Parts: sequence; C-alpha cells; structure tokens
Amino acid sequence: MPSQSSPSPIGDSGAVPPASTRRASRSTSGPLVGLVLGGLLLAGCAAESGSTSPDDVVGQGYQSGDGSLRTWAVDDRGEPVRLVGEDFEGNPVDTGAGGSVVVLNTWYAACPPCRAEAPDLLEVATGRADDGVRFVGINGTDDAGAALAFEREHDVTWPSIADTDGSVMATLQGVVPVQAVPTTVVLDLEGRVAARVLGQVDASTLDGLVADVLAESDG
Repeated sequence: MPSQSSPSPIGDSGAVPPASTRRASRSTSGPLVGLVLGGLLLAGCAAESGSTSPDDVVGQGYQSGDGSLRTWAVDDRGEPVRLVGEDFEGNPVDTGAGGSVVVLNTWYAACPPCRAEAPDLLEVATGRADDGVRFVGINGTDDAGAALAFEREHDVTWPSIADTDGSVMATLQGVVPVQAVPTTVVLDLEGRVAARVLGQVDASTLDGLVADVLAESDG
C-alpha cells in the first residue's frame, strides 16, 4: 500500500534550523570508516556487502558515521508524516495520524550496526511500551525470509514495513534526510519529526529523546 503524507522538508540545509545538535554515544568499538556523500555524513552500511560481523566493516563497502544526533524544537518542526505499508507477513502497518510517539528505524539483516543496536532498540521499546510509544521499522532491502529471521533472532516486537518499492523511504526523505542505514527518527505526538540519529543508536540516547518528546505533552 503506498505511503501517504504532506511533508514539509526540514533537511540539513533547509530553511528550518535545528534547535540543537548533539552527538549520540556509540556502543560498539569495531573499526569504522567515515565517508562523506553529498555533504551529509552517512552512518551505517552499504547493502552490497553480506558481512554480519562489526569487525568486518573495513573494506566491505560499509559507510559508517559518528552517530550524529539532531533535534528540532516544537515550533521548528515541519508537517506531520504518515507512513503506510505492509510488514513481511503481509499485515498492514500504519504509523498513524498522531496521538502517540513513534520511533522509526531503518535497517536490514546483514547490516552490522543494525544488529548491534537491536538490543538497545528492544530495551527502549519494552521500557516505553506503557507510555504508548510505538516502534516501526523500515526495510527496503531484505526478502521476507531474511527479515523475519532477523526479527526472531533479536526478539523484535514491533512491525517493519517491507518497503520493496522505496515509496515509504521516499516519503520520509521528503521530510528529513535518512540516507544512512541504520537511521532512527522520533516522531512527536503530532507525527512530526522531533529527532534523528544517523547511525547506530544506544538505549540511553534513544530513551532520552523519547522522554523529551513525551514531556512536551506536560508542558
């Protein structure tokens, strides 16, 4: 099912500046190579390599950044984004029209940082479930077999959109740059982009971002 939104870009070089820029901490010490593409520091993997070990990153086509974090103040956020599709079992997935904090995560099974951050994502997803926080993955690389095997291996409890035609990623890209894999994006209660981490994210950083957005409803 195609994705739906009316995005207003808040990209790295757009008219809307970030409220703050911080650096997310890293939880892996494997050798990493930083590359710059089109002026944007990418953080993650290149899909052509089949390596699944963080120690095999160098020379295997992976692009790894610094886990850079960007946040947007409430008044500086663009229009809501809504992502719609199907998971790898054919069930409908819809990020909704707001009302809950949603964490988006791009990934694919053979990506070492994706595998490394999976326990951290699970920790936050489990810890914030009672707060109504939803997690939705986006995977445009794997077939159902590889994706479902990854989800079983890492006890993933949230659905991932099988973005086989790239339409969901294109919708998200229309709002915020997410070229790297993995990338994690936090949507606020209105479905607007509140934060983005390029590259591997750790549990403490992600939980802090979620807590900040949840606290906005109390302000």
